[in-house]
Amino acid sequence: MIRKSRALGQLMALLKTPGPSGGESAVARLVKEQLVGFGCRKAWIRHDKAHEKIGEGYEVGNLIARLPGTVKAPRLLFSAHMDTVPLCRGAVPVRRGNRIVPRGKTALGGDNRTAVGCLLTMAETILSKRIPHPPLTLLFTVGEEVGLKGARQVKPAELGRPVMGFNYDGGDPASVTIGATGADRWSVEIRGVSSHAGVHPEDGVSATLIASRAITAIAAKGFFGAVKKGRKTGTSNIGPVQGGDATNQVTDLMVLRGECRSHDPAFLDRITEAYLAEFEKAAASVRNTAGECGSVKFTSSRDYHSFEMERDARVVLRTEEKIRDLGLTPLLKIANGGLDANWLNRKGIPTVTLGAGQHNAHTLKEYVDIEEYLGGCDLALSLATAD
Repeated sequence: MIRKSRALGQLMALLKTPGPSGGESAVARLVKEQLVGFGCRKAWIRHDKAHEKIGEGYEVGNLIARLPGTVKAPRLLFSAHMDTVPLCRGAVPVRRGNRIVPRGKTALGGDNRTAVGCLLTMAETILSKRIPHPPLTLLFTVGEEVGLKGARQVKPAELGRPVMGFNYDGGDPASVTIGATGADRWSVEIRGVSSHAGVHPEDGVSATLIASRAITAIAAKGFFGAVKKGRKTGTSNIGPVQGGDATNQVTDLMVLRGECRSHDPAFLDRITEAYLAEFEKAAASVRNTAGECGSVKFTSSRDYHSFEMERDARVVLRTEEKIRDLGLTPLLKIANGGLDANWLNRKGIPTVTLGAGQHNAHTLKEYVDIEEYLGGCDLALSLATAD
């Protein structure tokens, strides 16, 4: 029932539109123009104030479109994030056979423009063909790629208090993500004592040495990378590392940032606490001739909480039924990455996550499977229309 050529044209336009985390205004503007062109009244469309709460120079808040229903039924939520990772900067999408790929050395941005395209195609089909439907809320979030920042700020009342949600962010339209990991994001500031590295290195306390000792100990104790302690599992990583001004100066300041993840909240605490403990031990172990040692300032926060839905939850059963109606076999799975659904579920909106043809996200080999994308559009339309 969807117009395939129209759906692909919308997707190509979205893939060409820049929209890094915090800079989603161009994407939001395109989405609003499309929705109004489909027949959405401007009064149905608004931004929330997520950008003001996030700060950090964010251009716009989450974009919310609330469509009144043509049948009496509970409101449903459909969500997609607008931002893409930095590797997508300058992306030029081209079609090659049954795939859309990036031209040149960039990622594509299928994560998550395929989802935005699905929601637009669903809305256009419903409005243009006047298909009976319950009240619908379309949510286009900001800052998903950097810690689900937009979804964290969502207020269910501003969404019209939907009874269930369908978040689009993935590949295979038959895959239904019903749970996802939780994550902590941390930073550590390591203070040492500066000295001339060639004349009196013994007078210095090297922040670099403290960092290296801490990282070595963390890895030796099994808390770096894939973490497994008995039946408990998780992951951790150290990302940006900054410090040092010159080769002839003992480094007196290092700043490291990283993350820890686990589906088990208590085990997640344990991984993060292991980092804190080893940085503190390492700081105390490095001393100069005056007996001075280093110090650390370690801060962490829970980026998002893990969740896992019951297999017989209404939203899961409805999704499985609609997938079977399309001739596909539903596959329930748990994600090791964070999703906007983490926060939507925590805010009381039972939400599954579905795919729309994106593959190899965040890499130069990213592509969109066109048939899967169109299948995702078909599924969104089926989920959104009256039974």
